[in-house]
Amino acid sequence: MALSVLVVLLLAVLYEGIKFGKAKLLHQALVSMPIPTSQQLIEETDRDSLSSASTRIGSTRLRWFSCHFGQSLIHVTQVVMSYFLMLAVMSYNTWIFLGVVLGSAVGYYLAYPLLRIH
Repeated sequence: MALSVLVVLLLAVLYEGIKFGKAKLLHQALVSMPIPTSQQLIEETDRDSLSSASTRIGSTRLRWFSCHFGQSLIHVTQVVMSYFLMLAVMSYNTWIFLGVVLGSAVGYYLAYPLLRIH
């Protein structure tokens, strides 16, 4: 019984860590990828650099796709873990429920200082 509570508590801590990690990765991905405006594309076309602009746009799309794919995998992992935690709570065991709540609180307490998005 105590092992079950410990496992659920650690799973809830990991869930909170993944949630904050996902937010941090999304912020870093958005900051690191420059979004070309239509005015920039017009200026580059006027300077006869269409081929270099298209390769830069292609590499930006590839980087966006890889970031989006990674975010999707993290989201699926987060959803699966949340369903496991929900099923654990639905066992109507008070100790398991307290383990999930305490694990969520500890995970939030540990992960929140790591989020520091400037």
